[in-house]
Amino acid sequence: MKIPARLGLLSLTAAALLATQVAAPLFAGEEHEHEREHEHFGRPGGRVDGRGQVLDSRYNHGHYYPAPGYSVRVLPEGYRPFYFRGSPFYFYGGVWYAPGGPGFVVVRPPFGLVLSVLPPYYSTVWIGGLPYYYANDVYYTWDAGQNGYVVTAPPAGADQPMPAPAAAPASGSAAENIIIYPKNGQSSDRQAADRYECHSWARSQTGFDPTQAGGGGNAQGRAPYDRAMTACLTGRGYEVR
Repeated sequence: MKIPARLGLLSLTAAALLATQVAAPLFAGEEHEHEREHEHFGRPGGRVDGRGQVLDSRYNHGHYYPAPGYSVRVLPEGYRPFYFRGSPFYFYGGVWYAPGGPGFVVVRPPFGLVLSVLPPYYSTVWIGGLPYYYANDVYYTWDAGQNGYVVTAPPAGADQPMPAPAAAPASGSAAENIIIYPKNGQSSDRQAADRYECHSWARSQTGFDPTQAGGGGNAQGRAPYDRAMTACLTGRGYEVR
């Protein structure tokens, strides 16, 4: 009688372990897929500090982050919650978390997730004539239609970035004729990116595009475009003339 009882106990234990594996959320499998997507280049550097965080040295980024899979029981104070296709994500200091185990694990965010503010430390990289914002092995692009920054796949040519353009989107455009003064000491890369983003936003708001002949089909939209550009740049810490 003792042997069957022991076998029964072992069977129950095995079943419990199997149930644990089966009950793991599908979200975890989706997250592994996101990890594979983000392995386009892999984070360079590899130096680890005393807290176990890994140096991200791509584009001379120079900041340390916990590696994917690192777990915490409690989210950092001041985190921001996001939901993407029904799955929760949490963002703080350039690091993304998702529910996992007894708490939360560091993950890579899914492509398409939109946030209103970039990480506190990011590098502006120009690829294919467009600005990308990079931090912690994640690329973000500005989307004027959504008025935010979108997590995007590593662009083709990401390993060969170009210098930032010296001025506005097109020579002789209304955007280029606007004179700005960086009141907050913005770098030349940041100024070029802000000009581009404000141009994209002003174009989406007014339908006027100074880079196209005839304003892109709205020849009467120059004045509203200039006002939109001025408002956007002023809000980003520039004096506009």
